[in-house]
Amino acid sequence: METRKEKILVVDDEASIRRILETRLSMIGYDVVTAADGEEALETFRTANPDLVVLDVMMPKLDGYGVCQEFRKESNVPIIMLTALGDVADRITGLELGADDYVVKPFSPKELEARIRCVLRRVDKSGGSGIPNSGVISIGNVKIDTNKRQVYKGDRRIRLTGMEFNLLELLVSKAGEAISRSDILQQVWGYTPERLVDTRVVDVHVSRLRAKLEEDPSNPELILTARSMGYQFQRLGDFGENEK
Repeated sequence: METRKEKILVVDDEASIRRILETRLSMIGYDVVTAADGEEALETFRTANPDLVVLDVMMPKLDGYGVCQEFRKESNVPIIMLTALGDVADRITGLELGADDYVVKPFSPKELEARIRCVLRRVDKSGGSGIPNSGVISIGNVKIDTNKRQVYKGDRRIRLTGMEFNLLELLVSKAGEAISRSDILQQVWGYTPERLVDTRVVDVHVSRLRAKLEEDPSNPELILTARSMGYQFQRLGDFGENEK
């Protein structure tokens, strides 16, 4: 039986970039579809149902930020944004809107290929040390099912992206233990220690998790800040953690 190829949607208004990425990604085994602007991206996304989106920021008709917002209304598909913007704050905007990672233009195609492999691998992974055999943890009114990769707050299912879930799973697996931002980047995003990257990638994802899970995100009780280091998940016993 032929193995299904993972499908990637490449969205960029520069035809040369679309051609290069379509050729290279196809050569290494991906099924590639492309779009030249934001409106075409939305149409292609809904018909192609890709496994990952490579999304340029600066585009006609609808920019990458707007496209990202629309994608997130209906899907948790991994999104890697391409940005030529020099201001870090502009790059962080994409993460705040739901992107999983970003690559700055001009970029090496090999670097983007590595980011794609890493994001797809991390999204597909499951399990973690410190998680009960049942795979289910209840803490306060939040229930985390690591087997089904689902999170509930009360009776309502909370929608997380794959990378958000991976981050939450890492923090929960080491509940009560502070984890540095650099370690989080290595374990969740797969960045090597040698790679210089803005650690605010982690801060933005933690902020998004808090907004979805905490009763008061400005005064978090689940995901705590380890001052001058990183983050830690509250000790499970402090909330009367139970397994179901």
